[in-house]
Amino acid sequence: MTTPDYDLCIIGGGINGAGIARDAAGRGLSVLLVEKGDLAGATSSASTKLIHGGLRYLEHFEFGLVRDSLKEREVLLNIAPHIIHPMEFILPHEPHLRPAWLIRLGLFLYDHLGGRKKLPGSKGVNLKNSALNEKYTKGFSYADCQVDDSRLVILNAIDAAEKGATILTQTECTKISPDEKGWTIHLKNEQPRTARMIVNAAGPWVKTVLNNSDIGEDTPGIRLVKGSHIIVPRFLEGEEAYILQQPDKRIIFAIPYEQDFTLIGTTDIEYTDDPSHPEIEQQETNYLCAAINRSFKHKIKPNDVVWSYSGVRPLLDDGDESASSVTRDYKLILDKSHGPPLLSVFGGKITTYRHLAEEAVDQLTDKKKWTERAPLPGGNIKNFEDFIEDKTKQYSHLPESLIQRYARAYGTRMDKFIKKDMGENFGDDIFEAEIRYLIDHEWAQSSEDILWRRSKLGLHVTPETIQNLEEYLKS
Repeated sequence: MTTPDYDLCIIGGGINGAGIARDAAGRGLSVLLVEKGDLAGATSSASTKLIHGGLRYLEHFEFGLVRDSLKEREVLLNIAPHIIHPMEFILPHEPHLRPAWLIRLGLFLYDHLGGRKKLPGSKGVNLKNSALNEKYTKGFSYADCQVDDSRLVILNAIDAAEKGATILTQTECTKISPDEKGWTIHLKNEQPRTARMIVNAAGPWVKTVLNNSDIGEDTPGIRLVKGSHIIVPRFLEGEEAYILQQPDKRIIFAIPYEQDFTLIGTTDIEYTDDPSHPEIEQQETNYLCAAINRSFKHKIKPNDVVWSYSGVRPLLDDGDESASSVTRDYKLILDKSHGPPLLSVFGGKITTYRHLAEEAVDQLTDKKKWTERAPLPGGNIKNFEDFIEDKTKQYSHLPESLIQRYARAYGTRMDKFIKKDMGENFGDDIFEAEIRYLIDHEWAQSSEDILWRRSKLGLHVTPETIQNLEEYLKS
């Protein structure tokens, strides 16, 4: 190897990989990110769409994880106000599962562990005449945040690219091999690339990358846990979400989603199959429907489900027997035994991705940290409601509902593609100008990339619109 092509190669285009790429590029490193599929194509687009401290982790005494998560909740709300917004959560009291004093203690800790500034504190609520069953008369309210998880990944990748990083999607790393100057990254159907350092952020495939290169024998174990969600027509009247305690001590969320729907999840099932294409099982759908029917006046059944998705979480194996109890914390393993540095990321959760990325890059360079206060692309917005009002006036030739969607997805970057002539309307107000932007600036290639990861328009559009879009992409 002569001089390596890059300072750092990152394997994996999920939230951790994209976050590390952004942080490293902003510190002046030359960065390559390779992703075998689409950005956020696996676990990072299959979350419960929450930025939260993890109230239930307090029961497992993971105070450090909850504190760090709550701190990051405030940070992320500041740097990405377009794709992250506060949400109230209602926790109905189930006396036979957890006593009221224990819940109050947990909520007191939740209010104070992370230095809360923007969000309201917890309180008791009267649940009479609510959407819940009559058996619930009192409960608790607290605040967390909802996020567009796949767009969070995309925005980190955009910022990385605009700071000089090379982002290669649909590019699989088959093997890595070291020499005294760095690493050779062998790529499927591509010429190899070289880098001084590697970060292995391949999520469920973190061990696969190491094993394929015969260097993974001394690393921690990974437990693959499948989490599935269902989406049904909206039955929640207000904007509050609900956190429901189950007889097996798990919790299930019911969350207003995409204006017209309710998002319900998640399950926790040990997973041993290929993590590339996880699918919900009938027993998971039944479990989630039963959780809703146990708590709400409105009843749902499996054939009410309009969409479902499953993701495989690569959790750090802490030896716990229960999949629900396995830690959501992460571990970074820096290996210099082969010569050049190799940092592997085990575990983690979407809320702590920025902190994880900062810690990872700290181990590779001593250049100054910068991401805590730097807005993500499109996020330089002081007041979101004022922003929407200004953009509605500026772009009065477009429907107000479309401006709302653009603002939530792109923030200030909507200015990059909105023009008087938006080009072809493929149906349902999906215009050519937006699609060209997604292709040219957000690595979108297929209708699935556009309708299910860059957006959730797949829930709203007609088959004719999808057909028109796919014909355009083929042309």
